[in-house]
Amino acid sequence: MPSKLLQTDAFILLKRPPADSYQAFTVFAPDIGNLQVLQRLPKKSSSGQTLLDLFDEAALQLESSNQGRTWFLREVRLINRPAAIGRSYDALRFASALAALVARHPAPAEGRAQLSALLRTAFAAFATAGRPDIVYLKSLYCFARDEGHPVREQWFPTLSPSDRASLTTLLNRPLAEQTAAPAEVARLLGRLETYLRSHTEILLE
Repeated sequence: MPSKLLQTDAFILLKRPPADSYQAFTVFAPDIGNLQVLQRLPKKSSSGQTLLDLFDEAALQLESSNQGRTWFLREVRLINRPAAIGRSYDALRFASALAALVARHPAPAEGRAQLSALLRTAFAAFATAGRPDIVYLKSLYCFARDEGHPVREQWFPTLSPSDRASLTTLLNRPLAEQTAAPAEVARLLGRLETYLRSHTEILLE
């Protein structure tokens, strides 16, 4: 059976330890969904080959010999690399949590464009905003909403009036205008995560 070929743009969600000269990734492609991709590692570090990394957005040329269960990377062109995420422990922690969340929940075809926009916005914000806790709270809320869960209608009314006011500010104002204390954001994030664990099938970890 001939190999399948695929060309797509994708976000790198998970990166596994190398094995047998290959680096394994889980990627999200807006036009296809989640894919398992293997990239051959160069024998020399100075080979000039572009190696994929977490949170990259890249144009990929892929080939599969097992009907798409695993794809081998033939060519790659970086579209965006938010390298600054790795300079902050909290940014890396929250960005990794969002990426892993998407890797665990394959998006239906009708939701992939929204998810792509969410990842692009979130990874850029994690790299530059300075408040990764707020970026993650907003991203998790939007992810749950876009998955069809009634977070606005069912969860939001359970909050106290002051928490509803705080959450509205966190969700709607630009990050540059946010002044919420980390403890306040952590409390609201904890409330949201408790709701999602109790009322949805979203796997947070």
